[in-house]
Amino acid sequence: MTHLNRPLFVLGLAAILFATFADAADMPKRKSGLWEIKTSSAGAPGMTMQMCIDEKQDDLAAQRSDKANQDVRKQCSKMDTKQAGNTTVIDSVCKFDQVTATGHTVVSGNLASQYQMDSTTRFDPPMHGMAQSHVVMSGRWLGPCKPGQKHGAMVMSGMPGGGRYNIDPEMMKQMQKMQQQYGR
Repeated sequence: MTHLNRPLFVLGLAAILFATFADAADMPKRKSGLWEIKTSSAGAPGMTMQMCIDEKQDDLAAQRSDKANQDVRKQCSKMDTKQAGNTTVIDSVCKFDQVTATGHTVVSGNLASQYQMDSTTRFDPPMHGMAQSHVVMSGRWLGPCKPGQKHGAMVMSGMPGGGRYNIDPEMMKQMQKMQQQYGR
């Protein structure tokens, strides 16, 4: 996997993890406003994004449609969720093409001001040369969204090549379609 594609793959994997997390029973919503989300994964540079969230629309899946969430769930033979206080543990087994992904995810925090997700996924056989992925995401509420920002709008930094990338909700949908089409 090229240096540029690996961070995009990790971002796509994180979206899948959030989709399964969002489907967990009665998950609380993130507080409306601007959130800073930091993602790190072994073998990939860390990424930071600021994302505008509307609590009424928040599904923790970055604008994934209900159909996309259902499609992910159909591929999972196991999706066990246990919740205790501010901690949710999700154990899953999902099949994507010929690859079985076995995941263990722990999400903690109050989602009004901060949260952390620690997720380990094993791939059998390895996917894109990866036998295992460990992704850590942390989010913290920064305050109100910037004037004119809509739900799902984000600014990303830490991508290869440097600089900052502004991504609107429509562009994110296109990236997810590309990841679904070419990311397997």
